[in-house]
Amino acid sequence: MVNRGDLAGWVAKLIEDYIASPNNSFNDAGEPAWERPPVGFSSGADPLYDFYKKDIGSFYVLPAEFMRGAHPTLEVKPEELTVISWVLPQTRATKYDHRKETRMPCERWARARIMGEGVNMRLRAHVVEEMGKAGYPAVAPMLSPLWKQHMSEKYLFASAWSERHAAYAAGLGTFGLSDGLITAKGKAHRVGSVIAKIDIAPTPRPYTDPHAYCLWYAKGTCGACIKKCPANAISGKGHDKQRCSDYVDTTHAFVEEHYRFKVFGCGFCQVGVPCESRIPVGVDV
Repeated sequence: MVNRGDLAGWVAKLIEDYIASPNNSFNDAGEPAWERPPVGFSSGADPLYDFYKKDIGSFYVLPAEFMRGAHPTLEVKPEELTVISWVLPQTRATKYDHRKETRMPCERWARARIMGEGVNMRLRAHVVEEMGKAGYPAVAPMLSPLWKQHMSEKYLFASAWSERHAAYAAGLGTFGLSDGLITAKGKAHRVGSVIAKIDIAPTPRPYTDPHAYCLWYAKGTCGACIKKCPANAISGKGHDKQRCSDYVDTTHAFVEEHYRFKVFGCGFCQVGVPCESRIPVGVDV
């Protein structure tokens, strides 16, 4: 039942219940792919989205544009929309296994990348469906035909929507030296979002600096992810997307040969670092 007096709580429970169900599994044993997800909200009229479009590229699709694409007969204004964001933390077992590797992904990490993201895709569809049933039209950007990959003149590899940037807008975390999103549950995760015509107050953003939770940027210390990267794609200057992408491409053959399914994976910058499972100690929160 929809609690009209606590729409934020109803939406969060919708997401949490799905992840607490047998739907959240990435193997035949029914092992959970993800831990309990933090959920946050931002306004479709948040100035950050206009900034993203200007900064990343004109190909970036705004929340209202996604909504009009999915519901062309619906009159909608940006301020009438809420962007719902969630973080799916990697499990303790997945992080433990991955910390033991140095060059190629452990099986649990590879499964999280393909089967676990499948859980995330189905969660997006589930949230859209349930919200529609309750009278709140919705769209998942990653399921929209408007979502496409692009090349950004400024940032190289980019796309029409960024789940991490939506999560940043929703107060869920800030970016690190490796470009990963550091959240209250750390940096080892995947992210999802749905845009809906629903009135939910935005989650407060306890930061103004996009790198506030990264020790390298905030305190000039750490740099653990530099040492963890097998591709040497991270330095004090940031994340080399091309070098990272080239290395990730080399993991396809390993995963297929050893685990018997097709996917790529790396993620070594997300484990064995102070921000793996929390906002690192020493950051002013």
